[in-house]
Amino acid sequence: MFNPFRRKEDEDEARSQGRLPPGQSLTNRFPVLHYGPVPRVNLDTWTFRIWGEVEKPVELTWKEFNQLPRTTLQMDIHCVTRWSKVDTTWEGVSVRTLIDEGIFKPLPTAKFVMQHAEYGFTVNIPAKVALAENFLMATHYDGEPITPDHGFPLRGVVGAIPGRDDLITPYFWKGAKWLRGLEWMRQDRPGFWEEAGYHNEADVWKEERFG
Repeated sequence: MFNPFRRKEDEDEARSQGRLPPGQSLTNRFPVLHYGPVPRVNLDTWTFRIWGEVEKPVELTWKEFNQLPRTTLQMDIHCVTRWSKVDTTWEGVSVRTLIDEGIFKPLPTAKFVMQHAEYGFTVNIPAKVALAENFLMATHYDGEPITPDHGFPLRGVVGAIPGRDDLITPYFWKGAKWLRGLEWMRQDRPGFWEEAGYHNEADVWKEERFG
């Protein structure tokens, strides 16, 4: 476990373990970065939608979403603004769980996923990333509900699981805060930051920051 009072020593250790991608620095804080205001959320009317290239569109209430089997995941997260945070712990629902529980079934034509969030914000990822073990729709961080400025009540989270070199690791922006739905698509299209010039794939190990 890394010590929050030994940032430089912890950074050197993480780098020696191959856990810091090129151009990244370790932080023991959790910086808050997003575009626009923090939304106010009414959980009584909140819904989560799944549509597009699926057998049948689905809409879940907050209560229904929280009745799904939960996953706890520890991973390192890497922001495009060059900070990294290791050993973060998230709890929530995986996309794979939604499929295994019969909530929805993607069609064979579903090759990409658009995450839709509050205020019309969007983030695109390949379907194989959404279905991988290092992508989670998280409700909790470090044992507590996610705070509003970090995406309450639900956010997409993507990061690196140490030792799992088989998993694609995009920069942290590829998980949308204030997540409200997943649109499954035949063809890729850019999300908010990709339209602004950020790299479409955003692989942290290749330092794919900008297109």
